[in-house]
This record gives sequence, C-alpha cells and structure tokens, in this order.
Amino acid sequence: MSVDPSVYKEIFEDDRRGAAILEDLLMRFRPKVVTTGGIDAVLQTYRHAAHRELLEWVVSQINRANGVPEENAETGE
Repeated sequence: MSVDPSVYKEIFEDDRRGAAILEDLLMRFRPKVVTTGGIDAVLQTYRHAAHRELLEWVVSQINRANGVPEENAETGE
C-alpha cells in the first residue's frame, strides 16, 4: 500500500503532535559516525545509517507534499 505524501505532511508537519514526534525521532536517531571500536564501530555506523534512511524518507515525503523538488531531479540522476 502506498501512502500519499500529503498524509506525511498532515501528520508530521501540520499536526503539532506529529511534528513533536518527528523532532524527537530526529534527535534520537540522527546518524552518528562511530570511529572507535573496530568492527563494532562499523556495525554501529551501519545501524545509524539505517535510521537516517528512514528519517530521510519521512522528510522527503513531507517535502514532496510541499512541492519541494527532489535533489536528483535537477541533476537528472
């Protein structure tokens, strides 16, 4: 099932409760690069990258609903 980007906007931008949740998620799961700890650092960095991908998806849907052009649309990639 595909959800229209306007739904993301309504929940995470227009509704103050959703906006507060998105802000909390961004603060908790912003990507952090772990540089010490060998292979464990690499695994932690991958974990943080997965969090970032999820947050970027939500923000990209809000941007689409607001008419913001996608970054790679300008470069043709």
